[in-house]
Amino acid sequence: MVFVLIARLVLAAVFAVAGATKLADRAGTRKAVVAFGAPERIAGALAIALPLAELTVAGLLLPAPTALVGALGALALLALFSGAIAVSLARGKSPDCHCFGQLHSAPANWKTLARNGVLLVIAVVAFAGSVVQEPLSAVGWIGNLAGAELVALIVSGVALAVLTVGAYAFLSLMRSYGQVLTRLDRVEAALTRTGLDLESELEAPEIGLAPGTPLPFFAARAVGGEEISQTNLAESGLPTLLLFTSPHCSPCASLMPTVAEWQREHADVLSIVVASSGSPDDVRDEADELRLANVLADTDGRLAELLEANGTPSAVLIAPDGTIGSWMASGSDWIEQLVGQVLEPRQGEEQGLPLGTDAPALELPSIEGETVSLESLRGRDTLLLFWNPDCGYCRSMHDDLLAWEASANGVHPRLVVVSSGDAESTRAEAFQSLVLLDEEFAAGNAFDANGTPMAVLVDADGRIASPVVAGAEEVLAMAAGAPEPEEARARG
Repeated sequence: MVFVLIARLVLAAVFAVAGATKLADRAGTRKAVVAFGAPERIAGALAIALPLAELTVAGLLLPAPTALVGALGALALLALFSGAIAVSLARGKSPDCHCFGQLHSAPANWKTLARNGVLLVIAVVAFAGSVVQEPLSAVGWIGNLAGAELVALIVSGVALAVLTVGAYAFLSLMRSYGQVLTRLDRVEAALTRTGLDLESELEAPEIGLAPGTPLPFFAARAVGGEEISQTNLAESGLPTLLLFTSPHCSPCASLMPTVAEWQREHADVLSIVVASSGSPDDVRDEADELRLANVLADTDGRLAELLEANGTPSAVLIAPDGTIGSWMASGSDWIEQLVGQVLEPRQGEEQGLPLGTDAPALELPSIEGETVSLESLRGRDTLLLFWNPDCGYCRSMHDDLLAWEASANGVHPRLVVVSSGDAESTRAEAFQSLVLLDEEFAAGNAFDANGTPMAVLVDADGRIASPVVAGAEEVLAMAAGAPEPEEARARG
């Protein structure tokens, strides 16, 4: 029966931590339940009900009279969570499990399912043991404590409570700090639009090999079996981003979905090679999960040492002539800035089709399965938004875009979302506007948009009315500042 009691204590601890952390981050929990397929209209209620259920199960597992019910509740919740994860993985999706709130949140994978399997076995032990024999109480011993022992228990409990409150306060502070940084980014973007470029004063630190240095000799084999060397990096005639990462690096985990997006959306402009310091199996699993190409296992770190990469994530640009094209960019922000320098249009050149020309005549399936012709949208100004649910930049503007969509009230241009994601992930975005599916990015290419989020304004007569704009700030600014339909028709 001691083993059964230990099983109950383990489950109680897991469910207590999981429930408390989810309840402390209801916004994150809400996003997680939507990502796993819950309807948007009940996501808020589920974000409260699930952590409360976990806390209830944790409490029921401790006293002897309720141990059996608690073990049955643990089995039910674990079966529910495991089923949701298994269905998502079978569909090729890896939503963020948000298992322990802000303490630990990572994309669900088969390891997550295996961990839940272990907990299910423990729950079966707790349930079966409680059925076979009257369970021991996990709290009954408190009444047998002497005075000094009871005081020590109370002091320990208070200390644990203080530590828990402190940890929660720290997480809240970090979340607030992140919100401040986001607002500062918006302020900087607004100042940039007025002509004051704050970024111009910031230069990347001079880390690694100097630009212009010939790329040192190396030879490595990618997880797909092909050989990658310093020679064939230049065969494409494109600049190459050599990215150093690790499956066990948290900043890397946040960056890698965006890297996968870069590979898919910008293969005609930039080649990306990922060198991961993980084991070959871990590297292969990550590459398969994110559909990454050109991934090699730098398990011994020789390539990173050769290029003087002093941490992960780090990246260096290799010029088409085989020389070092940049200093080593260390950290996600500098890497994104480095990639942005390659992807941004040339100075003074507007992106998109010429103003006044007819918009491309395309037919795309809607999210409801109907075929929609872009010509059928004539009669009202239309803001075409090129979108991908897995794009990190799209994620950063999602809430603001939904808020603008809800407040437009027919005054602003009609929003039409053209998503290069699949139907399931796009439907989870909860847009109220017309949503078209374009997994091959054919519409984006036709409108000369080379990534997401990007947008272009098409007037009521089906003509191009603006350049293509890129990025959250520019897209939202176009949505909010575009002329009303009557003004656009008068202009035409």
